[in-house]
Amino acid sequence: MADNWVETTAGDLRNWADERGEKLDEQGAHLLLDLAGREMGLAGPGELTPEALRELLLEVFPETVVAGADEVPSVLDAMRAVAAFLGESGAVPAGRAAELAAEIDRLAPEFAEVVAETDGAERQVAAEVVAGLMEGDGVALDDQDAVEEWMRRFEALPDEERYTRAEEYLRRTEELVVPPVRLAPAAELADAARRSGLTAEVRALAEWTGERPLTEIDELTAADAEAAVAALGLATPRRLPDAEVADQTDLPELDRLWWAATEAEVILAKGGKAEPGPALHDLDSDDGERVLGVWVRLLDSVAVPEHDPSDGLDAIELVQNELTGVLIHLYEQEEPATLDELADALLGHVAEAYEISDRGALAEAVLDALALELDDLARWGVVEEAGESGRVLTPLGVWGVRELLLADGFAAPVVGELAGGSAAELVAGLAWHRPETADEEIDGWLAAHDVKDAAADLLDVMRGGGPGARNLAAAVLHRVGPEAAPVVRAAQEHPLVSPYAALWLNAAGDPAGRELSRAEYLWVFVDTVAGMLETAEPDEAVAAALVDAPPGTEMREMVDELWRTDHPGVADVLEALGDHHPDKATAKAARTAAYKARSGGGA
Repeated sequence: MADNWVETTAGDLRNWADERGEKLDEQGAHLLLDLAGREMGLAGPGELTPEALRELLLEVFPETVVAGADEVPSVLDAMRAVAAFLGESGAVPAGRAAELAAEIDRLAPEFAEVVAETDGAERQVAAEVVAGLMEGDGVALDDQDAVEEWMRRFEALPDEERYTRAEEYLRRTEELVVPPVRLAPAAELADAARRSGLTAEVRALAEWTGERPLTEIDELTAADAEAAVAALGLATPRRLPDAEVADQTDLPELDRLWWAATEAEVILAKGGKAEPGPALHDLDSDDGERVLGVWVRLLDSVAVPEHDPSDGLDAIELVQNELTGVLIHLYEQEEPATLDELADALLGHVAEAYEISDRGALAEAVLDALALELDDLARWGVVEEAGESGRVLTPLGVWGVRELLLADGFAAPVVGELAGGSAAELVAGLAWHRPETADEEIDGWLAAHDVKDAAADLLDVMRGGGPGARNLAAAVLHRVGPEAAPVVRAAQEHPLVSPYAALWLNAAGDPAGRELSRAEYLWVFVDTVAGMLETAEPDEAVAAALVDAPPGTEMREMVDELWRTDHPGVADVLEALGDHHPDKATAKAARTAAYKARSGGGA
């Protein structure tokens, strides 16, 4: 097993260095040996070749170890000590030891570059995490004193607590991402906001209210409230078909509009008196930004009434409390959603948040209440019918819901915003796109970049990124024109790029193109599935990988070979195949191969 030879070799190496009085980075040397055994599956130090050394330093180490660029010299010195010890102890032939030493010197500049790129990316992520944690704690990032005080307290925490907080932040951040959307032009959105029913109703309430006395809690008097309901044609009162008759002083629809109008300052209600607010004029402004600014404040108020569950909720109040979730569901869906689909999703969330005694009765009441709320949203210009009994967000609704998501800390990308970014930014952003929007985003990015520059940037991502980034970058590279051939040919020597470069050149009809060897084909398959496993559940990744995989016996034969593939993710890929391949014989073969990959060989 790897553990045995790694520990034995590390101990012998330490004694060897002590006998010579040489300084040795024991921890660094042990780490390198451990990576060779555990991650690469080497059965012993004798299997360390120049080719394996290249993989260890340029692939396995950067993907596995968090290291700074300033640590490169000590890592290389530790590797030189390992090579010298292996040669003097006879673990490898003397000639091989000399080859390893020469290879370390050849790899040094490229290793330094890879570590620097990885270190830079890690530092950027760390900075983003720290900034996010500060903002979550209410620290203003432009307040230097507050930032320094927060950093002192954070750095004083135990390592485990700091790691836990960072991991929790990253988990929440990943959850707070919605699919990219297309936004209508700002002028069209502003015009839709001016014409929306929400604007019309709030404007009408403000104009009717004018300047009049209010109650001691700055609301309309009972008589004025009833008059306003009659003048505006609101439901009096609104209730479900089988609901008990409500108190006639209870006018929830008016209360909702009044709340929205005062929160958005369309109406100023203060000191027992009402008067038109500054936002009333903004609703009719020629400045589209001002119009949209008021409209989204109105949407925020009417879409999130926030009834207190401890007061007891009727079905309408329950649905209103969950209305934000309904809007997010519509925002994320590719196809129109029916009333039943939306009600099922809402009930699923309610079942997790509340104790339900009669789910059947609640389901019927929720369906009716949701229908009423969707009618309101349609009247306000947020939702519209599409297809057969389906609902979608209007362009104004898409914009408004996105603004609410952004205010709540969501990452809500827009199609086209990656066009001016780097290849690394494009690849990172594509992870959140659906196929049709990804194609549009890639087209925009390619149109904004010189062909050769685009290819060079994508190849840099492939050299320094993990399997997921490498696969996305390779997919984009295949849409780069043949003018990039010199750039791709020059990248063929890099082990992570070589098979992808060969495929590209072959497809482009370039003389340097070629068919992949069997070993390269297997490596690309593993790399592809490993990339899928980064963002998808194992069963989903396997299902996607099998679309283009060979069938039946040929697939089983391929699985039998995969464990020898020189890829750090091969064992994880084989385990996923073993757990989720639909063919039992292939799944069994994958589990056996995974064991061989983990143990470094088999009987």
